[in-house]
Amino acid sequence: MIALYIHAPEEEAPWSPGAASHWWLHHSLAALDAELRLRGAQLVIARGPSLATLQSMAQATGATSVHWNRTYEPALIARDATIKSALRAAGLQAHSHAGNLLFEPWTVKNGSGDPFRVFTPFWRVCQGRLSEVGPPLPAPAKIRAARPPAGIALAALELLPQRRWDSGFAALWSPGEQGAHARLKEFLEDDAADYAEMRDRPDMAGTSRLAAHLHFGEISPRQVLAISAATLERDGARRGTESFLREVGWREFGHHLLYAFPHTTDQPMDVRYTHFQWRPDAALLRAWQRGQTGIPLVDAGMRELWHTGWMHNRVRMVAASFLIKNLQQPWLDGARWFHDTLVDADLASNTAGWQWTAGCGADAAPFYRIFNPVLQSERFDPARGYLRRWLPELARLPAEWLHRPFLAPAAVLAAAGVRLGQDYPVPLVDLAGSRDRALAAWQQIRTPAEAQPAPAARRRPTRR
Repeated sequence: MIALYIHAPEEEAPWSPGAASHWWLHHSLAALDAELRLRGAQLVIARGPSLATLQSMAQATGATSVHWNRTYEPALIARDATIKSALRAAGLQAHSHAGNLLFEPWTVKNGSGDPFRVFTPFWRVCQGRLSEVGPPLPAPAKIRAARPPAGIALAALELLPQRRWDSGFAALWSPGEQGAHARLKEFLEDDAADYAEMRDRPDMAGTSRLAAHLHFGEISPRQVLAISAATLERDGARRGTESFLREVGWREFGHHLLYAFPHTTDQPMDVRYTHFQWRPDAALLRAWQRGQTGIPLVDAGMRELWHTGWMHNRVRMVAASFLIKNLQQPWLDGARWFHDTLVDADLASNTAGWQWTAGCGADAAPFYRIFNPVLQSERFDPARGYLRRWLPELARLPAEWLHRPFLAPAAVLAAAGVRLGQDYPVPLVDLAGSRDRALAAWQQIRTPAEAQPAPAARRRPTRR
């Protein structure tokens, strides 16, 4: 057996891995090589093209078969189909395996035999089939490895940034199989019981943070399911663990949608949104990316993303809603930024999430569901711990004004040493006015069935 990693990010275009994914990949490959060496093998690293590299490696080593786990991104499905055909035509055995999902996307269908477009019935069918998911196999204690061919050094891939913007990553993440299992163990022991209540609190460590480990194959959903099963029997943990497994189901649903509707990586599933009147503005987009919108919860989330490669899911939804609806920027611009900056950047989940917020995807939130970031902040960061951590320039503000510094009296701002427009920006837009503009744009594409008025928002004036 020879373990081979081929680096060919260009084959994933136009959604090649971003800078944060490269950081994780470097450390994940190092961890994989260490695990293999403990078992008598090692990881061989090569550059693409993948097909040519596999053909030359097979010829050099005398290999007769090639095995890999399936992936479901459109570009990689096409690439792997070509590879499989070419290798078999050359007399080699070529096998792809199901290792990244509980169920292959094409095996879950609705009563009409079509792909699901709504999550709840999709997950209901999946839950009814969980008994089909066999237990994960244990890792071999020893691997019978052939003499490896010459590869290249991991450092030669230049995955780590030259400008060390990743200083906050190492303190938070432990890429690799051991890190994945340690993270799951810690979550199940400490957080699973309260997950249903705490998962929306960005100021609390209440989520699993397993997404990147799952994306890079360091732990499989089958392992997560099997290890979590015992926790379901623990007193007080059932509701939280079931809620957590539902999130695993959302990951499955994202891949189900990506496989069935591959065009949605770049196009809205709801074709009406191809005519939506976006207002692309590079300055607004840049301010959002930098966490300089003047809306505290949005800015805190965007800064968390830049410094850690991760953002709490509740804040992701709020930040995405603000970009799409209040700033009226194309959802694709946000999806591309997340793809570049998230360590857990997963094309299926990212696409489904952005289209859900934009109202143009499967099982999407109605467009008129526009998150009020001030109310969201008050509800989910009641102690202001999240805002104070990521917005130190506002930390001295009295608690009552931290969610809305733009409404604070001048004397309060002065006492806290905050100069709006200098130390912290004034809001890019008025929340109430921008909501109205977004709804007016939506009126142009809505159907007659959607003609009922949108729910009234609780309005708060914002200072420009």
